[in-house]
Amino acid sequence: MSTKTAAQFDQAIRQCRELFVKKHHDYGSAWRILRQTSLTDQIFIKAKRIKSIEEKGVQLIDEAIDNEYVGIINYCIMALIQMEKGADESDLHMSGAEVEGLYDFEVQTTRSLMFDKNHDYGEAWRDMRVSTFTDLIMMKLMRIKQIEDLEGQTLASEGIDANFRDIINYSIFALIRLAENHESAHRN
Repeated sequence: MSTKTAAQFDQAIRQCRELFVKKHHDYGSAWRILRQTSLTDQIFIKAKRIKSIEEKGVQLIDEAIDNEYVGIINYCIMALIQMEKGADESDLHMSGAEVEGLYDFEVQTTRSLMFDKNHDYGEAWRDMRVSTFTDLIMMKLMRIKQIEDLEGQTLASEGIDANFRDIINYSIFALIRLAENHESAHRN
C-alpha cells in the first residue's frame, strides 16, 4: 500500500467524518430509526443522481458530486452500524462519543479491507474512470437490494456488509480521483 493512498484515504474520510459529526450535533441519532432497506434506498438515490449527471453532462442543482460521494460513505457507515445494532427507535439519543466510536470502528474495518484488496489488485483503481466507480456502486446496491429481498438467505454470495464496505471504498476512490482531477485542472 502506498503511503500516498493511505494519506488520501485518510483525508477523504476526515471530510466525511467531520460532516457526520456536525450532522449528529444538529440532528442527533435520528437515523437510528431507519431500517437497513431505507438506508440502502438513500444510498441508491445519491448514486442515481451521480450517474444521471455523469450521463447528461449537466446538473441543475448546484451541489457538487463530491458531496454525494460523502453522503454515500456516511449512509453506508450508518447501514453498517444498523446491521450491528439493529434499527432502534428508543436509541435516538446516542452520545457523540458513542456514535464517533462506532463510526471509527467501521472506518477502520473498511480501511483494512481496502489496504488488503489494494495490495492484491496493485492499485488498479488509479487507472479507472470515476464513472466506473459509480457503475460499481450501482451494481453493489442492486446486489444489496437482492440480498435484502432474499432476507439474507444467499447461496454463494458475500454478505451485505461486504458490499457496503466495497461501496465505501469505491466512493473514497472517486473522491480521491475527483480531487486529483481538480488539482490537475488548477495547475493547467
